[in-house]
Order: sequence, then C-alpha cells, then structure tokens
Amino acid sequence: MSEAELINELQTHGMRMVDPTIGMESRRGGAGPSDHKAVTIGGTTVMVPVHTAPAFDSPYLVQAPDADGMAEVTKSGVSLGRLKFPQRPRFYDLKTADGIAYHKIATLHSRDVLATTVLQECIRYASRKKTCQFCSIGQSLAAGRTIAHKTPAQLAEVAKAAVELDGVKHMVMTTGTPAGKDRGAQVMVESAKAIKAAVDLPIQGQCEPPEDNVWHEHMFQAGVDNLGMHLEAVTPEVRARVMPGKAQVSLDKYFDSFKAAVRVFGRGQVSTYIIAGLGDTPEAILATSQELCKIGVYPFVVPFVPISGTPMESHPTPNADFMARILKPLSGMILRAGMSAEASKAGCAKCGACSALSIYEKLRVA
Repeated sequence: MSEAELINELQTHGMRMVDPTIGMESRRGGAGPSDHKAVTIGGTTVMVPVHTAPAFDSPYLVQAPDADGMAEVTKSGVSLGRLKFPQRPRFYDLKTADGIAYHKIATLHSRDVLATTVLQECIRYASRKKTCQFCSIGQSLAAGRTIAHKTPAQLAEVAKAAVELDGVKHMVMTTGTPAGKDRGAQVMVESAKAIKAAVDLPIQGQCEPPEDNVWHEHMFQAGVDNLGMHLEAVTPEVRARVMPGKAQVSLDKYFDSFKAAVRVFGRGQVSTYIIAGLGDTPEAILATSQELCKIGVYPFVVPFVPISGTPMESHPTPNADFMARILKPLSGMILRAGMSAEASKAGCAKCGACSALSIYEKLRVA
C-alpha cells in the first residue's frame, strides 16, 4: 500500500490504538480537526480520527511503539507500514500572567502548525435551525478546554513561545462568525497585527466572506498572508440541508469575495475548505474546484469526519475510493492552475494534514 493510499484509508476509516495515551493529546470537540491524533507516516504528518464512531470500528490497529518511537499499523494482523506520533509541545506547559494555560489559547496541529479559534462562539451555533450540522465549535468551550475570546495580546504571547520553543512554522486563525457585516474579518485584523508585532510567523486567517470586500485589504495590511473562506459544501441543496444558516451567504457572494481576495493576496494564497461526504458528488466537487482553480483559489478537499454530539454524528464517512476519485484528478487540476500546497504561505492547504491531497500533488510532481 502506497503512502497516499495508507493516509487516505486511515483518514476515512480512522484508527484504533493499543495504547491511546501514546503521543500528543488528541483533540476533542471544537473547531476542526476534532477527535483526531497527529501521526507521521514517511515524511508526512497527518491528522487521523481516533474518537469517532467509525474509528472505534476501524480495521486499522496501531501497535505500541518500539524504542525508537515507531509504531506498526496492521489490518487483520498484516503489517501495512509504520508511523510515529509527534510529542507534546513545550509551550503547552506555560501559562499567561493571568493564569490561562497556553494550550487553551492555541494548539499544535500536525507537527509545526499553530492553530486557534479566536472567537469560540458563533451566531448560528445555538440555533438548531441555523447551525452547521457537522460543527462542534462549542464543545471544547463547554468542556473548559479553551476560552471564548482569545485577545490579540494572548495570541501574540503564545505564538512567540510556540516559535521559540517548538519551531512552529506557520499559524492558522479561524473564528466563529460574530454578529456584524465583517463576519469575523475584524478579529483577524486585530489578532494578526499583534502577532506580527511579536514574531515573524506566516498567518492564515479564516472567516466567512465579509459583506464589504475592502476587508480583504485590511486583513492583508494587518499581516494575514493567506485567506481561507470555506464553502464546506458546493451545491445549493446540500448547503441548505447541512448548513442552513451559512447557506444564506450565497455561492455568488462567495465567488465574488474569492475574486476580490485573489486580487489582494495573489493566486494560490486564497483557499476554501470543501468537505467530501456531506452529500455532494465527486463530479460536483470537481466541477466547483475547476471554477475555483480558474480564479486562483486553492480547493482544499477533506473527508467528512463525524463528531460525537453533533447532528451528523451518525452520518457515514466517505470511503477511500470516493476520496481517491476526487483527490487524484484534483491534484493535477491544482498544479495545472499554477498552485500547490507547498507554495501556500500558511494555512490548511500548506499544512495538508487533514487530507491526502498534498501527497497526490507530490506524486504528480515526481
């Protein structure tokens, strides 16, 4: 089994572990990736589900690590390869002057990416009629694993420590959508300014398309290097069913905002997260991805992972074949458009840990 195939299998099926305490703590609830553990396969670190219903029944079992920290992955007793777990980052042991643990402000994704949800609340999350059916942004806040609003000063302090102590290479800032026409762009501006004043760290900001496209320029001038505005689903009927509130921001508005953002950030420095398995067909995802590539937006396609406690906790995950039908042609489409995960300055596409997409890109380049 190739590296890309193994990653695709693990991300769609999840994995069971002989010793669940191995490696860095897994993430439960909150903004994604949730209910995952980071593992390194070959030279690639990816996020693999461990606390989801499919993972509990996964045919893939991870054995206890050897003296070198390497663990064997087996299926029906047959070895498929070896992996390693990134260790707990040193900045997790620190606290702010007012006593807040750094890991409640930002967390390590993959092995060298700092991630935070600046506002851990969303105007739609409390409404059953408006909430995204797959979202668990409120879970980590309710469990006391994070705080509702990370201030610019707190984010700057943690980012500086993560770079100095753990060699973090770039940062992802997302947010729940607040009330207001900026749709989260304002907190991106405030946070990026503070972080860039403290440490030289590439930043991806993530928010819904602001009503006024001038916010793209404001975010860029504040220090946001890469912008993510996430479609999640690509067809109107699926959007209306799985994210009824967010679907009120039309696809036309998204594409208008994408075009405006590319003019500011540049081709390949604007991306969108697309979740395969919500109901869109591979053909629909590829058709939308083609349109995104034409205007210079990187379509980062990931497999759906059901999170416990959400309305879609029992929704099936896409299988590895379904994902391969998308990711293989998509990787070529992205490269032909002059974009790549490697060329992204920061963010989900550059990290690549939630999808096998960047592996398929590397295979095509090779």
